[in-house]
Order: sequence, then structure tokens, then C-alpha cells
Amino acid sequence: MVENEQLRQELRRCEGELQELRAQPLVPCEGCEHSQESSQLRDKLSQLQLEVAENKGMLSELNLEVQQKTDRLAEVELRLKDCLAEKAQEEERLSRRLRDSNETIASLRAQTPPVKYVIKTVEVESSKTKQALSESQTRNQHLQEQVAMQRQVLKEMEQQLQNSHQLTVQLRAQIAMYEAELERAHGQMLEEMQSLEEDKNRAIEEAFARAQVEMKAVHENLAGVRTNLLTLQPALRTLTNDYNGLKRQVRGFPLLLQEALRSVKAEIGQAIEEVNSNNQELLRKYRRELQLRKKCHNELVRLKGNIRVIARVRPVTKEDGEGPEATNAVTFDPDDDSIIHLLHKGKPVSFELDKVFSPWASQQDVFQEVQALITSCIDGFNVCIFAYGQTGAGKTYTMEGTPENPGINQRALQLLFSEVQEKASDWQYTITVSAAEIYNEVLRDLLGKEPQEKLEIRLCPDGSGQLYVPGLTEFQVQSVDDINKVFEFGYNNRTTEFTNLNEHSSRSHALLIVTVRGVDCSTGLRTTGKLNLVDLAGSERVGKSGAEGNRLREAQHINRSLSALGDVIAALRSRQGHVPFRNSKLTYLLQDSLSGDSKTLMVVQVSPVEKNTSETLYSLKFAERVRSVELGPGSRRTELGSWSSQEHLEWEPACQTPQPTARAHSAPGSGTNSRPGSIRRKLQPSG
Repeated sequence: MVENEQLRQELRRCEGELQELRAQPLVPCEGCEHSQESSQLRDKLSQLQLEVAENKGMLSELNLEVQQKTDRLAEVELRLKDCLAEKAQEEERLSRRLRDSNETIASLRAQTPPVKYVIKTVEVESSKTKQALSESQTRNQHLQEQVAMQRQVLKEMEQQLQNSHQLTVQLRAQIAMYEAELERAHGQMLEEMQSLEEDKNRAIEEAFARAQVEMKAVHENLAGVRTNLLTLQPALRTLTNDYNGLKRQVRGFPLLLQEALRSVKAEIGQAIEEVNSNNQELLRKYRRELQLRKKCHNELVRLKGNIRVIARVRPVTKEDGEGPEATNAVTFDPDDDSIIHLLHKGKPVSFELDKVFSPWASQQDVFQEVQALITSCIDGFNVCIFAYGQTGAGKTYTMEGTPENPGINQRALQLLFSEVQEKASDWQYTITVSAAEIYNEVLRDLLGKEPQEKLEIRLCPDGSGQLYVPGLTEFQVQSVDDINKVFEFGYNNRTTEFTNLNEHSSRSHALLIVTVRGVDCSTGLRTTGKLNLVDLAGSERVGKSGAEGNRLREAQHINRSLSALGDVIAALRSRQGHVPFRNSKLTYLLQDSLSGDSKTLMVVQVSPVEKNTSETLYSLKFAERVRSVELGPGSRRTELGSWSSQEHLEWEPACQTPQPTARAHSAPGSGTNSRPGSIRRKLQPSG
């Protein structure tokens, strides 16, 4: 009894706790497996309820569709009734017309048969008889016409009757077809309604069964969850403590993350600095190797005696115009100053020369590249520098320049004077200058009394094989002022004209010949060096330049002489036995510079604009061919002399020139240029 009482008390206590648990709202615990199952079951229950709602919606849609089909069936029945009524009316109308036709036929048959024509010979006795006869004939003809008309009407009525019968048959066939289609649609609709009803009932039963099973499972799971809730409280306390510990750790996580980021950034920055330093070192080594390679190449070219070729690109000017034809078609290699790229007809073409100057290069930059050759003239070498390119490409600017920014010619003489002054204690030098031009295959003296006088090229009588021009005026220059006066006088005598391509187009090849003779004061060693500075006239297309008359003849001579220069270069490049130097005055005069006893450099001037890409391509191809020509190492012209007499320090020219006097000079086609006589008196010829 005591045990029973204890059990009853325990049972009452459990029932009280159970009621309390039932009274308390269910609070889902986080991360509980049973709560997740319960939520899943609730989701399934809601999904089943949604499916039931969808099935009800589908059922209502099917009922609506059945109602619509029933309405359509009623409309079809009404239309069928209307068609039957119309058919009955049509049959009645046709029957009336048939009866009328039959009556008409009967009446026509009841009439007097048609009068047959009987031709008899009747003697006419009186006028009344004749008149009656004519009336009878007229009435007879009229009756025949009526009979024909009635026959035609009868045929038409018969045809209409046949058409009515055919229409009746067609209407009956259509009515039968409509009735069959209506019955078939009605049967299909009944079958669909029955199948939909069955599907609906089956879906409802299945959904209800599933819902019952799932609800039973939910109740069972809920009972298990309630049982597990009592056992999960200690675990929940443990999880809460762990959560609080993790929360404290997370508060300190941003500081740890910032510290880690700072250390990683420092390591990355250090790595980037190391990579940059390595790249700079590699770039420095690459540039040093490039300079070394270029130096070795230049030394090899010097030993072989190749013609050195440099290119200069003039800037785009306003004379080039605007639009697509005035766009820049020339680009440069940022890492190699010997490469030039040309975009010709949409295709890039690259050329490699000894040096390439961009449009931003100054006159001093160009001169620094050639001054080593110029100083070798003092040591007794023959040097030739000539400018090549199309008209308007800037050849004259590079060679002569302007008074404010002189070109190679004046800078070369200034450099020679500075070198002579530095060696004045050991050497005594004499510098003479001559200027000539080849105009229409005629060699003319730009510093002589008669600039239009025709000169010839001869071999020196001393047997050295060198060429000279008898009668060519030579002026001894001793200062920069003398140089400026010589250049001014020679420039005014040179032939220039206006063309479509160049406002001051050079119409002749200009040659500045500088001879440097030196004597070593201690040994008596004599050296003779010659510097030929050539400004070639520009090649031009007659169609572009608009040359006519004298300008056209000048352009033909210029192009012919440049073509002869190309033939000489081709012969030298292919090492032919015969080189056609004498095909032109230009090539004949440059024979000493191109035959292996001289250091030669060509400055090719090109235009960067799109409309001149054809001429630029030709000039650069010609420059590459010239660069491959090997002339052999240049030889130094020296001779030993005695220091016992003062006459060894003086130079006597082989050909004595007359004393020039002040006078007016004119060039063909360029007008008359008057120069004051003081220039002639100050520039006294040597000898």
C-alpha cells in the first residue's frame, strides 16, 4: 500500500509537469534535430495544403471549362436550329417555284399547238383578204417568239430546280456532319469531365492519406521531442557556455586580423621592391649590353668600311594639311634607337639603320652623331656626308640650317676651328672651302665670279687617281665670320623654286668641299683631309609637285641623277667589276667618296605623314641598301716633309683661281640676286 501510494504521488507529479509543459509555449531550441524535423514536417504540411488548394483551383478551372463548352454546345444547337429553319424556308420557296413552273408548263401545253408553215398558192381576190393574211402572219410570228421565250424560261426553271436539289443534299450532309461532330464533342466532354472528377477525387484521397500519415508522424516526433527536451537542458547549458567563450574570442579577432594584414602587406611590399630592383638591374644590364653591342657593331662597320646610315624624321607641319592624309605613319622603338617602323597601306614595315632621330631631335643631337667623322678629317681622312630624301623632307635644313640654328655644314667648320685651335701648339692647319652645285647635269661654282659658268671634272695630273674640278674657287677661312659670309654668298647663288610640295625646293645638288691641310711642326708630317658635305636635291613625283616647263626639266635631271646614284649603290653592293660612276655628274663627283678611300655617312630624311608613305618607303629601302655597301677601311693621306724651310708650311694650289670681284650673280629661273662688293673683298681666295 505504501508503494502504491508513492507511485500514485509520482504519477500525479508527472501529470502536473506534463500539463505545465503543455501550457508553456513551445520555444524551438537552436540546433536541435527534433526541432528541425518538426519544421520540415510543418513545411511538408503547408506544401500539401498548397497542393490541395492548387487541385481545388484546377477543379474550378475544369468546371469553368466544362461550363464554357456547354455554352458553346448550346450556341451550336441554336445555329443548327437556325440552319434547319432556313433550310425549310428554302425548300418551301423552291417548292413554290416548282409548282409555278409546272403550272406554266401545263398552261403552255394547253395552248394551241404552234402554227406550221404551209406554203400554198392562193389567189388574192381582194385587199381585205391580203390584209387579213398579213395580220395572221404577224400574229403567227409573235406567237412563235412567245413559245421560244417560254421554252427558255422552262429550261432555266429546270436548271434552278436541279441546283436546289444539289444545295439541299449539301445542306443535309453538313447538318449530319455537324450533328456527328456535336455528338463526338459532347462525348469527349463527358469523358474529360469524368476523368477530371476521378483525378480530383483520387488526388484528394491521396493528399488526405498523406496528410494523415504525416500528421501521425508529426505527433510521434513531437512526443519524442518533448521527451528529448528534458534531457537536452544540460547540453544546452554547455553549448551556451561554449557560445559565450567563442563570442569573447571573436571580439579579439579583428585585432588579430589587422595585425596579420599588416604583416602580409609588409611582406608583399618587400617582395615588390625586390622585384622592382631586380627589374631595374636587368634593364640596366640590358641597356648596357645593347650599347656594347652597338659599339661593337659600329667598330665592325668601321673596320669593314661600310657606309653609315642615319635617318631623321621631320615633324608634321601645317603645310601637310589636315585629314587622314596628314596623320602620322612613322613610329619608333622605345628600347632601340636604330629601329624605325612605317605603316604603309595598313601594313607595318620595320627598318634597321645605324641611328634614327625622331622629329623632336635637335640639330645638335644630329651633329653629335657625325662629329667623330668630321674630326677624322683633321687626321688626314676623306669624309663624305650627304643628305638624301624626297623633296620637302628637310635635307637642306639638316645640312645648312638657319642662322639661329645652324646645320651640319656650319657646325662642322666650327668644330674644325676648335680642333685646330687646340692643336695649334703642335700643328699648323689651313682650311679652305669650296661650294658647287649640279644643276641640270651642269657643274657650277657657287663662289665664283660667274656662277653660270660650266665646269668639268678631271683626274689629277699627279697620277694619284683623285678627281678635281679645274677653276673651282677655294676660299681660305680663318674664323666663324668667314664661314657665315661664305654660306650666305653660296646660298644666295643656289637654285631654289616654289613647288606644290615645297615652298623653297632645291632644284640642284649642292656640295660643300672643305679641305684641311696640316703640318706637324715637330716632324714635318703633312696630312690632307677632305670633307664633302652634300645636300642632294629631293626626289619628287611630277604629278604631286606640279612641275611644268623649266621645273619639269629640272625634276627630270634630278630624278635621273638620283637613279644613277641608285645604280652605283647597287653595283657596289653586289661587288660588280664595273661601277657606273660616269653616268651622272653627281656620281662622278662622289666617286672618291664611294670608291673605298673615304669614310661616308648618309643622312636619309623622311616625311612622317600618310600621303608620303610611298616616298618614305622608297627612301628607307634605299638607305638599307646603302648601309650594306662595304667600301673598305679608309686610308689616311699623309706625307713626310722637311722642316728646314718655311715654304713647307705653305700650300700652293694646283690650279690658280682668278681674284674674285664684286658683281651681280643670277641663277637660271631664280631671278637676280645682288650682293655687296665688301663680301668679295673680305673673302680672298687662297693662294
